[in-house]
Amino acid sequence: MDPRRQRTAEALLRAAEEIFSTRGVEEVTVEEIAQKAGVAVGSIYNHFGSKSGLHAAVIEQALDVDRGYMDRAYKRERTPAEQLYAAADEYLEFYLAHPEYFRMLAFPGEPGQYAAGREVAERLARSVDGQNRRMVEALRRGMDAGVIRAIDPAEAATVLWAAWNGVISLGWRPDSLRRTNPELRELLHTATDIVANGLLAR
Repeated sequence: MDPRRQRTAEALLRAAEEIFSTRGVEEVTVEEIAQKAGVAVGSIYNHFGSKSGLHAAVIEQALDVDRGYMDRAYKRERTPAEQLYAAADEYLEFYLAHPEYFRMLAFPGEPGQYAAGREVAERLARSVDGQNRRMVEALRRGMDAGVIRAIDPAEAATVLWAAWNGVISLGWRPDSLRRTNPELRELLHTATDIVANGLLAR
């Protein structure tokens, strides 16, 4: 790509990333994005086809970054249990380094009334589900090895992922329930322990 076009595309992605991290797609105008990026409105259409196309590009970028963190967690030499705890740690690292991306993936805004927005939302859901399949596979391997009891691995992965999202969101609270980053890490391990070992004494 021409260096000038590359710079324009990157400026649009940075601007859209910042804006979409806190507001729904329908609340944002192309004029606002272009102004923040310091480029002409037409650049959005030239590079991404539409506002939804730009939003989709930001989501794909967030997923790519998240995938890199998860690649570090699900190393083949780790046991299934080690992979789950590593995934919790890496998910927190992803949030700490890229809070805007985390918010987009974990708590996406309303897709709006237009088909393009709903299509992006469905693509995001499918992609996140695809990312979570590695957790499903780790749970299944643990079951096959006899170290994890036989339960629905997809449901267990969903519970664990949702618990991690809830724990990390405590870092945003403006009140006494807010948790520091080290406290979030401890809580993530506790959430993983509860799913792994249960609450009832044996």
